[in-house]
Amino acid sequence: MKKLILSALLATSSLYAGKISIAVAANVSYAIEDLKKQFNKTHPDTKIKVTLGSSGKLTAQIKNGAPYELFMSANMKYPNTLYKDGLAITKPLVYAKGSLALFSKRAQDFSKGLDLLKEKKNKRIAIANPKTAPYGIAAFEALKNANILDDIQKKFVYGESISQTLSYTLTAANIGIIAKSTLYSKKLQRFKENTNYIDIPSSLYTPINQGIVILKRAKQNKEVKAFYDFMQSNKAKKILKNYGYQVP
Repeated sequence: MKKLILSALLATSSLYAGKISIAVAANVSYAIEDLKKQFNKTHPDTKIKVTLGSSGKLTAQIKNGAPYELFMSANMKYPNTLYKDGLAITKPLVYAKGSLALFSKRAQDFSKGLDLLKEKKNKRIAIANPKTAPYGIAAFEALKNANILDDIQKKFVYGESISQTLSYTLTAANIGIIAKSTLYSKKLQRFKENTNYIDIPSSLYTPINQGIVILKRAKQNKEVKAFYDFMQSNKAKKILKNYGYQVP
């Protein structure tokens, strides 16, 4: 009898254990692990499933019924669309502001700034696809405002997300425009500023306001609301700042 009662209690606790399914823009792929760990300090029984991808693709999946409950986008366009369409139950909120960096795995003369992209040795330039990735939109805007887009566009190697763009920068391309936040990952810490990368002036592109929304299917999920509130806390903001983001 005791075993039956214990089994019933375990089944009940498992049934009501907190679960969250989050769709996360690829640029947050490094920070999200620290965010999860910090959240689990106060919610140790909450299981968090993260799906990474480009904001455009994740939005398409949500519209097609993907079982996500929270969406952390790389810009405000996609969560605004979901809110307008009734697929999100909270008004989009800015949780971070992203930045662009010019990066090469090999040492280059970064004192030349974006003009470095015009050099013959940089035959392939990795850049995020503006049709699917907000960081791609910002990169195109920066290059256009720097008056070099038309000169170098034929060199582009497109990544569907900013994380794929980083992968291409490290493998198939000579140089790339990446999210500054990725430079804080452990695998990139060996690279040096002004030798392997520089910030792209923020004056060249519209601020990358990254938005978060609770999705319709999470209406009754208190754990999702708890994570949403956590993302607005000082502890979450500190983690995001440590990964190179600006925070509201």
